[in-house]
Amino acid sequence: MPMGHTATAQAGSGGLTATEHRLANGLRVVLSEDHLTPVAAVCLWYDVGSRHEVKGRTGLAHLFEHLMFQGSAQVKGNGHFELVQGAGGSLNGTTSFERTNYFETMPAHQLELALWLEADRMGSLLAALDDESMENQRDVVKNERRQRYDNVPYGTAFEKLTALVYPEGHPYHHTPIGSMADLDAANLEDARQFFRTYYAPNNAVLSVVGDIDPEQTLAWIEKYFGSIPGHDGKPAPRDGTLPDVIGEQLREVVEEEVPARALMAAYRLPHDGTRACDAADLALTILGGGESSRLYNRLVRRDRTAVAAGFGLLRLAGAPSLGWLDVKTSGDVEVPVIETAIDEELARFAEEGPTPEEMERAQAQLEREWLDRLGTVAGRADELCRYAVLFGDPQLALTAVQRVLEVTPEEVREIAQARLRPDNRAVLVYEPITPEHAEDVEGTEDPESAATVEATDDNEEAAK
Repeated sequence: MPMGHTATAQAGSGGLTATEHRLANGLRVVLSEDHLTPVAAVCLWYDVGSRHEVKGRTGLAHLFEHLMFQGSAQVKGNGHFELVQGAGGSLNGTTSFERTNYFETMPAHQLELALWLEADRMGSLLAALDDESMENQRDVVKNERRQRYDNVPYGTAFEKLTALVYPEGHPYHHTPIGSMADLDAANLEDARQFFRTYYAPNNAVLSVVGDIDPEQTLAWIEKYFGSIPGHDGKPAPRDGTLPDVIGEQLREVVEEEVPARALMAAYRLPHDGTRACDAADLALTILGGGESSRLYNRLVRRDRTAVAAGFGLLRLAGAPSLGWLDVKTSGDVEVPVIETAIDEELARFAEEGPTPEEMERAQAQLEREWLDRLGTVAGRADELCRYAVLFGDPQLALTAVQRVLEVTPEEVREIAQARLRPDNRAVLVYEPITPEHAEDVEGTEDPESAATVEATDDNEEAAK
């Protein structure tokens, strides 16, 4: 049986607990009992994402995520989906810069099925991986890129901004979706080698949360995962260190067939897992987190120069986090008008800091978001995996709310003053063009280095 220990509820954890265990092959296991409803969530994080990819093979982590749903030794074709959904469960997988995860939420009495399925593809995917499944999923991912990025307004914004904020050669320079050219270049042996390198039990964390019997759950985990061999050939991820401040304003004008002018910007912010990152999260929430924020009140309500204004944080552990600003203009308003107003608001905030009311509202907003996440078995399972993989300690997930509440107004002001500056941002200015003009300028932008911002705060790539 696996070795482990039981954790008592920590201060600030809201009474939530988790136990940690490790199998002989290196698989880390985190369990959290919750008998409120008869369901159980299984979440498996592999420590591999787009930051682990090399030049010429971008998008391989995301492509492989799709391949994990194409069958394994004992589960043929689409069987993983069919078995889980047939048992009343739900499932999916996502890829980010820093990890790939797979997850199921099941009726509690079907937990063993989910564990067996995850173990079967961890231990035997190569038995089913062939040229047919490779070509099938390559086409699926390329079509996903067309539908979600290349052929939608502002669709490549996040990709463009990422390429600017993280310079050429940096492990975060490219986004998880990858390029069309690299997707075409990947071959079956690339996929097989990728699996051998990263899809090993000692490169994964498995969490199970919900209406579970811990002893029985551990017995199942040992039964199905315990015989899978570990692998020690994983290369260390490339260093993501960068200066705190870019040192200049990077700027690009994008002429595309979009519905309105837009100003999008990305700022380098502190690494996830730090108090400074929590302070940055509060700053962006006050400035652009919803209709009560400063930028929304200034641009949309007061000046009526914009129809939307948001400021969000993409937390990253292996590189500076990304603060992204997204403003869509109203009518014929020119972007410089918007930009001047934004800089005025950021400068005022950096000088004065948040009011007590703003601080209380922002902390309450982030607290609600965290508690909503931890309040579901699937959300808690995911957070336990995240803190185990990225920070080495799943227990940190249970006290994250308390750390946000401990940040002071002065810390929020200081991070805004240090980082929310014109010389620490990459800017995209979108100028609409007519379809006729679009034909004239088609192909003038380099899709590998262009900058755009996606309308999400996590940039995760859904598997299905």
